[in-house]
Amino acid sequence: MGLTAQLMIVKRSPIAGLGGFAACDIPKGTRIIEYTGERISAKEAYLRWSRNRRQRILLFSVNGRTFIDAAVNGGPAKRINHSCQGNCEAQPTTRGRVYIVARRNIKAGEELTYDYRLDLGEQDLPHATEIYPCRCGSSRCRGTMATLP
Repeated sequence: MGLTAQLMIVKRSPIAGLGGFAACDIPKGTRIIEYTGERISAKEAYLRWSRNRRQRILLFSVNGRTFIDAAVNGGPAKRINHSCQGNCEAQPTTRGRVYIVARRNIKAGEELTYDYRLDLGEQDLPHATEIYPCRCGSSRCRGTMATLP
């Protein structure tokens, strides 16, 4: 049985669409699931992003040269929603894999979230809250999934 079946289930989210939820209590530091999808170059990632900037983006930077596009053959990790105060974090490994890891103890049934920290081009930064609004509802919500200067 894989990590997904043991630790995460996908269901309707109060944040947005479908979300990932803890299937059981998850201790801090646990690798919950691997972020998977098509592995592409930085050049291809930029082309895909520039064509679809105002749509849902499922690109994850592994190391600046390699990206994962979860929109193509992506697994359930693509359903984990953003939060400015996420209970998880994305951790790339030296082998080019990316895992979603618990930042704290997570109770069964709790929605799994992490800070996407989207990097936007200068032309989009003034419109970050319009293009990539955040709906996390946390006390430290910055209003966007983007990283602001």
